[in-house]
Amino acid sequence: MQEASFFLAPIIRSKNHCAAFVERIPGVRTSTNKEETLTQLTNHHSAVAQSLGFSQIFHAEQIHGDKITAITKESPTISPGVDGLITSENTLLGIHVADCGALYLLDQKTGAIGLLHSGKKGTELNITRSAIQAMHQNFQTDPSDLVAVLAPCIRPPHYEVDFAKTIRDQAINSGIIPENFHDSGLCTASDLKRFYSYRREKGNTGRHLALIGHYSS
Repeated sequence: MQEASFFLAPIIRSKNHCAAFVERIPGVRTSTNKEETLTQLTNHHSAVAQSLGFSQIFHAEQIHGDKITAITKESPTISPGVDGLITSENTLLGIHVADCGALYLLDQKTGAIGLLHSGKKGTELNITRSAIQAMHQNFQTDPSDLVAVLAPCIRPPHYEVDFAKTIRDQAINSGIIPENFHDSGLCTASDLKRFYSYRREKGNTGRHLALIGHYSS
């Protein structure tokens, strides 16, 4: 299955967690209207969530900021005004991307997880640091216990800003051990058969879905 991407192995190897990255869905009609396109993808994305054992996905509104919220089972399905989600509950977190970076976080000690939408603006605001600080405040996470995985995103020469490198630097500067940061190394704009790219497709594109879940209560 395409969502069982090799780069997610550092998370998937944990028996109490799951992760997926849903790539381009062949045959799905896209539009410059994001909501219209997401409607076309909903059934496909829900099927992946169900295959992971979850009936509900908790999403962020994604406004290209650096705000983080802690998700509980009572949280709204879409958390307004945020680009990062963290939780220690038995929930599934989801972020939509189509060139921006989806960053997965897993606390190997406490089991807490995070999922971030880090594009050009979010990276400039250092959403990675904000999330790590929020995980420390909410779950007593020690950054040295975190595993971070960066999903496929746009990269030079297809984009003038190498925010993938910046995200890695920010993670390490925030206390993540270098060997615990894993970058897929994949560029969304270089393979349109496999990935969506907002930039290359001039907005008429779909959205990948990054997912990370926690099975323990």
